[in-house]
Amino acid sequence: MTPAAAVEVKVGNRRLKLSNLDKVFYPAVGFTKGQVIDYYRQVAPALVPHLRNRPLTLKRYPDGVEGQFFYEKQCPSYAPDWIETVTVKNRRAIDYCLANNMPTLIWLANLADLELHTMLSLAKDVTRPTMLVFDLDPGEPATIVECARVGVALRDVFNGLGLDAYPKTSGSKGLQIYVPLNTAVTYDDTKPFAHAIARLLEKQMPELVLSTQKRSLRGGKVLVDWSQNDEHKTTACVYSLRARERPTVSTPVRWDEVEDALEREDPDLLVFEAGDVLARVEQHGDLFNPVLKQKQKLPEL
Repeated sequence: MTPAAAVEVKVGNRRLKLSNLDKVFYPAVGFTKGQVIDYYRQVAPALVPHLRNRPLTLKRYPDGVEGQFFYEKQCPSYAPDWIETVTVKNRRAIDYCLANNMPTLIWLANLADLELHTMLSLAKDVTRPTMLVFDLDPGEPATIVECARVGVALRDVFNGLGLDAYPKTSGSKGLQIYVPLNTAVTYDDTKPFAHAIARLLEKQMPELVLSTQKRSLRGGKVLVDWSQNDEHKTTACVYSLRARERPTVSTPVRWDEVEDALEREDPDLLVFEAGDVLARVEQHGDLFNPVLKQKQKLPEL
């Protein structure tokens, strides 16, 4: 089959060549690369502020979700000169892409970067996270409904500490809880704090919660993964597509929606695809905006 010719489009003040727009990336529903790009184009006003100035790890699926994928930390050498980068030194220096605007986002989508994984810190100082995150991961037969139960309990713990927390779906199987900080902390502060909170929850709900990644104990329980609070790790960004059977999205939700899914024991109430998310943004705006701006101080336990 002859590959489709590239199409040149103008995005903002940049001209981009987009290729293979008819290539099916989600075979179960016929969702194409062109639709992936169009989703990111439409969601960009809500998404880009959450990407801006955060080192980005690419997760690329050149043959769609059923094909091989690879992670890419180093921004590709063939990136246009207008793509912003930041050098982060660990064992070696890595030049991460910064998706600071819509043209960059569309360029990345054209590279089949389905998933956008960001650091919890900003490029100006990667040792200082701006938030806490807890990844609630269900072990079968548990579902996102059990994650909702744990999420509500986690919210209540933080409310007791005078802190607001915000939920989003992972877009995969679970739920993620974010606590905005936007104050002067390091991972040396946030990681042990998150660990202590996970252990507290495990003591309060031993029948449901795990704070350690022991596979033999995972069945029917929810892992409260605190270990993401680390400068060497990244997390799927809010509004990122996920490489599942359908084009599901990591979606910000309201606490009343979490409670409703829990009460009705219906996991489908917390599953959102690309079109659903665009409609939600149109109706509610960016429910995750407080995570960018709200200033909260980490209390002492």
